Amino acid sequence: QVQLVESGGGLVQAGGSLRLSCAASGTTFSSNAIGWSRRAPEKQREWVATISSVGSTYYTESVKGRFTISRDNAKSTVYLQMNSLKPEDTAVYYCNLGGNWGRGTQVTVSS
Repeated sequence: QVQLVESGGGLVQAGGSLRLSCAASGTTFSSNAIGWSRRAPEKQREWVATISSVGSTYYTESVKGRFTISRDNAKSTVYLQMNSLKPEDTAVYYCNLGGNWGRGTQVTVSS
């Protein structure tokens, strides 16, 4: 059974940075693409970024140049480095792999 556990969220001022982590188990991590999505209050979940099994990266337009997704296959972990955070980045952030989702980690950006 695939398990995904996110961490690293918190409260940060606008312009600040956070690094999210998502540790995976129960799957052949290195063979899979893995991504991050987010759900802001009273909004639908939104895709944020994906990294392929070979390290190709893809981002939604609103985070390009500010967020960086990376992976460490030896640790079965994916990261989301978030810089120049804005209040509109406030959301619960989830990682997903093969249709499996973690419980999320809260990111709150104050203005």
